[in-house]
Amino acid sequence: MTKPQEAPYGSWKSPITSDMIASGTIRLDQVVLDGDNIYWIEMRPAEGGRCVVVRRSPEGQIADITPSPFNARTRVHEYGGGAFAINDGTVYFSNFTDQRIYCQAPGGLPRPITLEGKLRYADIVADRYRNRLICVCEDHTVTECEPVNSLISIDLHGNKNGKVLVSGNNFYSSPRLSPDGSHLAWLTWNHPNMPWDGTELWVGELMAEEGLSRIRRVAGGIDESIFQPEWSPDGILYYVSDRTDWWNLYRWRKGHIEPIVEMEVEFGAPQWFFGMSTYAFVSSDNIICTYNEKGTWHLANLDTTKKKLQPIKTNYTDISYLRARSGKAVFVAGSPTEPASIVQLDLQSEWVEILRRSTDMVIDAGYLSIPRPIGFPTEHGLTAHAFFYPQQNPDYVGLPDEKPPLLVISHGGPTSAVSGKLDLMIQYWTSRGFAVLNVNYGGSTGYGRSFRQRLNDQWGVVDVDDCVNGARHLVDLGEVDGDRLIIRGASAGGYTTLCALTFRDTFKAGADYYGVSDLEAMRKETHKFESRYLDRLIGPYPDCRDLYQKRSPINFADNISCPVIFFQGLEDKIVPPDQTEKMFNALRRKGIPVSYLPFEGEQHGFRRARNIKRALDAELYFYSKVFSFRLADQIII
Repeated sequence: MTKPQEAPYGSWKSPITSDMIASGTIRLDQVVLDGDNIYWIEMRPAEGGRCVVVRRSPEGQIADITPSPFNARTRVHEYGGGAFAINDGTVYFSNFTDQRIYCQAPGGLPRPITLEGKLRYADIVADRYRNRLICVCEDHTVTECEPVNSLISIDLHGNKNGKVLVSGNNFYSSPRLSPDGSHLAWLTWNHPNMPWDGTELWVGELMAEEGLSRIRRVAGGIDESIFQPEWSPDGILYYVSDRTDWWNLYRWRKGHIEPIVEMEVEFGAPQWFFGMSTYAFVSSDNIICTYNEKGTWHLANLDTTKKKLQPIKTNYTDISYLRARSGKAVFVAGSPTEPASIVQLDLQSEWVEILRRSTDMVIDAGYLSIPRPIGFPTEHGLTAHAFFYPQQNPDYVGLPDEKPPLLVISHGGPTSAVSGKLDLMIQYWTSRGFAVLNVNYGGSTGYGRSFRQRLNDQWGVVDVDDCVNGARHLVDLGEVDGDRLIIRGASAGGYTTLCALTFRDTFKAGADYYGVSDLEAMRKETHKFESRYLDRLIGPYPDCRDLYQKRSPINFADNISCPVIFFQGLEDKIVPPDQTEKMFNALRRKGIPVSYLPFEGEQHGFRRARNIKRALDAELYFYSKVFSFRLADQIII
């Protein structure tokens, strides 16, 4: 056995390359079951970020369904999700280029079934009783006003004009048909709420002439978040609510609401995307479900008659897009050593079969850093949470007088969360000698509504406190080098990064991926879904304009005294490029070491392999110059 070589942290040679991450990895989303066939979405960086509907047959054959150049991706809420539905083998999907819905019969080619125009569609449901689709529609026809959202039906007989079923509120999601097709359930909410703040669950009776009658609100309000309404096979409406601080399961039966599970865990998640699912019916009295406990997801069987939850032991720590059929559950799952995969679980034997991995690359386990969940003290006597990844490479050890640099990651959202599943982007750093702290700061999900609300009025304060205190905690423990602390983040995490660099002096370098730098500009320019998000995170505008200015890094760029690298998609509608460009120019004028990489054709989040590779390599190269270590491989940016 070869003795590990001594080398400076950051300079270690790793088999986990940027090419592997960019071209050898896909993203798996939205599992849909149709009979014995299993469908899902694959986002492929090697194909320019194209989203492909894929089918696995009962015989185990996997094949692409949507042909090139079709891209099954919707832009409703800009973040999308719920981009396709299946009915007896026929696929209905939203195509990214023109945002029209296409129909693709078995063996046929896609054909449009909606008109050309400025309409977008998501959360598609097939109404087989009336030969139509029901979905969310986002109308961008009137450019002077914000888009209009509604629930509509689309006739499959040939009439391409959608018919509005429900309208009048700012947002709609999760249309769900009862098993007999007689009732429709849906979620709705209004500004300034986001769906994790307050939503309402409504039910209406479908009439023969395709309208709705006897519409009534079942649950929810401005201070209760409802997630994933679902009808049981015997016609009882279930849903997830955080009315007791935690997203737990409830049902509505004979006009009464009753809790099914009451635990300090989360059966819900922030609805950034359409089509999310954390539970599914195996039968009328049996649910297969997943729940989040302190950042780790677990799988369980739920007897709805006895209201008894029975955990199912798996190695997975991140589970999503859960579906069930005929004694089997199918979902997307990953663990600290297993990449995100489409997984099928036999509910009788609990035998797990991996149907599709997000990467076929085989990595020696010796190069994988296993995360350690930690809680650490933060401001006001509270506790924040994170996953700590120590540096790991069996071929190297650091120099005797060195401790590793720490890369602190502030996640996006900010109402989101990180888990301990295998993330090759993190392993890229740890296998080169960096330690990584992936922070679930106050405002993250998975720890109850009150933890989530820590960020209300405090964005740019609480999240920064928690990232700073997490880094200091590891320094105090002697795990990392306090003089080589780095912070990086994307989107809202980019804002946290910029705030930490602007208003604190803890970090010695930073990387901002399409982050917010000007809160006023975001409030005025961003898309409808998030246009009032800051009312909760900062305060109502313009009443709190002074606070918007006070917490905007762009107004205090002169405070930054450490090197920063910026990455930005030039077609980003959520955080427009001018925000990043203003920050870059301000630092360049000051003479701070700064770099800026803009990317043509990218939106909010990079999808193209060459851009993912270039950004990752450029970030590593930047740190090598800042902290004066030699790279193991030549990098061409």
